Amino acid sequence: MPIQKFKRIMRAIQGALIVASTLQIVLGFSGLWRNVTRFLSPLSAVPLVALVGFGLYELGFPGVAKCVEIGLPELIILVFVSQYMPHVIKSGRHIFDRFAVIFAVVIVWIYAHLLTVGGAYNDAAPRTQAICRTDRAGLIDAAPWIRIPYPFQWGAPSFDAGEAFAMMMASFVALVESTGAFIAVSRYGSATPMPPSVLSRGVGWQGIAILLSGLFGTANGSSVSVENAGLLALTRVGSRRVVQISAGFMIFFSILGKFGAIFASIPGPIFASLYCLFFAYVGAAGLSFLQFCNLNSFRTKFILGFSIFMGLSVPQYFNEYTAIKGYGPVHTGGRWFNDIVNIPFSSEAFVAGCLAYFLDNTLHRRDSSVRKDRGKHWWDKFRSFKGDTRSEEFYSLPFNLNKYFPSV
Repeated sequence: MPIQKFKRIMRAIQGALIVASTLQIVLGFSGLWRNVTRFLSPLSAVPLVALVGFGLYELGFPGVAKCVEIGLPELIILVFVSQYMPHVIKSGRHIFDRFAVIFAVVIVWIYAHLLTVGGAYNDAAPRTQAICRTDRAGLIDAAPWIRIPYPFQWGAPSFDAGEAFAMMMASFVALVESTGAFIAVSRYGSATPMPPSVLSRGVGWQGIAILLSGLFGTANGSSVSVENAGLLALTRVGSRRVVQISAGFMIFFSILGKFGAIFASIPGPIFASLYCLFFAYVGAAGLSFLQFCNLNSFRTKFILGFSIFMGLSVPQYFNEYTAIKGYGPVHTGGRWFNDIVNIPFSSEAFVAGCLAYFLDNTLHRRDSSVRKDRGKHWWDKFRSFKGDTRSEEFYSLPFNLNKYFPSV
């Protein structure tokens, strides 16, 4: 029975997520990840943060081009409203800054619905209809009005050592990528560089979120949303109060099945257009750390160039190999071992970040000029939570960025 197979798969995913959550919980709350991130410098942060954003290029314009008559207008309108309108109509500049996404999505969504009801896709290929139409497969009609999720809704989780180890490696890759996204968020939130203790604590709470995902059977874990990091840059809204209120709305509306189905009916190319800006902003946050580095140093150039190039090249090889062969380059009798090796090398941010981190902390470390070349002296005061008074202001609850940045 398909439903029984589905529940069996969900229970296996639940068990793997529950086990994998312990990795981030232990690394985060024990302070082990704090000891790792203490050796991060602006130089090693550049490839990590940059490829957290730029490494997701496959979700950008290729997704727009799948239905170009919808995706391209969305991209153009979003750029125009967010970047040009605030300078054309100065009296409402903050409105266009903060609500550009809503304006653009609503306009193009209505346009896409008019194309759908007008019969523009009636004779199109099934794949085109699935991507472009706003009334796909009776999604709204099939959704329940109210559905309250509860723990173990698919039954008692099942645990398998191989699946658990594979999920733990995926969790570790997400941990590294989330570290880069954390840094980007602090950058766009006009906060100080994150003290390692604060970053480690965030990783621990991310592990708690993965545990909850496993308990409730969400079929996927939790990590920092790169899209929301880019949205922070686009809207310039960094107040915790805004995040808390929006989280409350999301929890409330997630119970209303029809409401979620309406948003799920938004054509994918619209989201792909948003990604073109969001991921670009996150990648640019990584490049912004170059201002702290000595770009005239050949050591700096080698670490930057080699780590970024390999961060793009190695995952490309793994992904191409998997697409052609149907399995990764590492193909042994143990599927769990294959996943442990193939998963990390398929992540651009993971490969670039780990390579830059290793080279930056091992290559000519004893030279007197290296510390300034890598920009480490700029972050020295923030190594300790109490090293700078601003750290306590930014990373202690309760806190509202509006107090310090009225434009945020």
